[in-house]
Amino acid sequence: MAAGKKELLYRSCRRSLASVLSTGPRLPPTMNSPTRLIEQILPFACETVDVVLEGLASMSMMVSPIDLDEFSNFFKVMCQQARHWISGEGWMPRNLYSRESERGNTWMWRFYNMSMDMLKRLDECLKRLEMDLSLSSDSIGVTEGQTIWAARSHILVVLTELDFISAIYEEVGHNLQLVLMAHRAPLNALVRCSKRNERLHWLVKHKNLLCFEARRNLVFMMLPEGKDDFGELHEMLIDRSHLLDESFNYIAQARHSELRGGLFMEFKNEEATGPGVLREWFCLVCQALFSPKQVLFSPCPEDKRRFYLNETSAVDPLHLKYFTFAGRIIGLALMHKVQVGIVLDRTLFLHLAGRSITLEDISVADPVKYASCKRILEMNAAEIDDLYLTFSRGAHELGTRETIDLCPGGQDISVNIRNREQYIDLLIKNTFVDSISAQLTHFTQGFTDILVNPDRRKEFFECLDLEDLDRLLGGSNDTINLQDWKSHTQYNGYKEKDRLITWFWKAVERMSMEQQRQLLFFWTSVKYLPSDGFGGLSSKLYIYKTSDSPDRLPSSQTCFYRLCLPPYTSLKMMENQLQKITQEHVSCSFGTW
Repeated sequence: MAAGKKELLYRSCRRSLASVLSTGPRLPPTMNSPTRLIEQILPFACETVDVVLEGLASMSMMVSPIDLDEFSNFFKVMCQQARHWISGEGWMPRNLYSRESERGNTWMWRFYNMSMDMLKRLDECLKRLEMDLSLSSDSIGVTEGQTIWAARSHILVVLTELDFISAIYEEVGHNLQLVLMAHRAPLNALVRCSKRNERLHWLVKHKNLLCFEARRNLVFMMLPEGKDDFGELHEMLIDRSHLLDESFNYIAQARHSELRGGLFMEFKNEEATGPGVLREWFCLVCQALFSPKQVLFSPCPEDKRRFYLNETSAVDPLHLKYFTFAGRIIGLALMHKVQVGIVLDRTLFLHLAGRSITLEDISVADPVKYASCKRILEMNAAEIDDLYLTFSRGAHELGTRETIDLCPGGQDISVNIRNREQYIDLLIKNTFVDSISAQLTHFTQGFTDILVNPDRRKEFFECLDLEDLDRLLGGSNDTINLQDWKSHTQYNGYKEKDRLITWFWKAVERMSMEQQRQLLFFWTSVKYLPSDGFGGLSSKLYIYKTSDSPDRLPSSQTCFYRLCLPPYTSLKMMENQLQKITQEHVSCSFGTW
């Protein structure tokens, strides 16, 4: 007796078939033809689509993970075979799946029609989600809202399958784009709250539809999560007096897998351990590594936090290994979500994204060269001739001045009004790419070492604008908002209206911006806040009352964002003690687990 399509035995067999086919075993001889295979599995795929559509049409819009996996497995095989059938390039010709064509009842039309039905249902779902979003935004908490949207991540799975199908049917891709554009708000909520899923990388193509928080979640999916088990962390014991050298030895010589598992570090002869110490270490290492004294990076003239590669770095025989180390440090800082106060120049960012560099891109790194090139483009023929320029440039190499040809025989080719644009293009390429190609390669490799999938490096940077990376890596360089600071601080042993707490905030208000940063660093090991301020930190800040003598300095547990204040007896005493801990050489970690 045959099993019905809704019986458990039939569904189990169908699910097993989908799983076996999707893992790509050698197919039986009768199924080697893409057309033959598609025709045989299409009925099963249609059944799974019906299950998914039924779930999306329900009040909950839920689809079980088992049904979703079966649907994805069948569609994976269908898309692979269809791509093979059309030789892997371009879209399927419209006449092959038109209802009016003589082939209108073939698998090509049925697969297309099924995809369009799914797209219509998703459009309806996203409309409902948009209504839910507008109704619930003021009535539920942030955490509860994130949980609700994360539970609907199956909608992104269905959208992902439709994106794969859009590589076969042009109309599916066009309509998918329209649906996404029409429903940006729910799309962003889904992506922002989605759990780790590498298959969502297709959304990089639609980054202009995504908000910063959604783009941030996408790139964090490309970075390792790290391990919770302390035994699997890469352990470091660093002497502060040899910070950079010892950090280099621990990071540059480690295997990729060790670094991707996470870091655990201590400073020698100090009791403090934990996330606060790690945050401090990142900031200190980046401060040392990007210092002009190391001759690895150069600060931009008008933005000292922004750096590009120094073409004279070869004075250090280890410079290439240090560039690999620097790339790893940047990747690890992003992985651990630490804002280090360092940002990359656009020229370096574009290289990491695999994009070419234009004149406008060098304006911050080299404003003098930028202005000179702009003037050349504005000159008339006689003015250019009077410059006596050739297709060459001067450069420093290991302390000596030499002339570099921008093209073969460049010193013998004069720049004129006809070739000036070519000259500028070659000048920029030689200065910001060719002359530092080895450094770029090693820095890029170091960063790539940290990614979950090294092949996703370009997508990582394509997903971000430079301003996004600034926010993730550099944090905020704005004046600290004291009211925001207060509103994100809670008390243990003290009350907000206590006289001592009033003195504390009065003392903080009187500090310079740099002193406030040093206090924050002493308190949390966070020197540069996330772009969204204190709300972007992983928890509230705390002020704890201690029984220590008023003669004692404040202490901190940076891992828990705790500042421990003795019972000072006056505003002046409070100010004096806080002044002492805001000196740069004092504001170091006091954290424990």
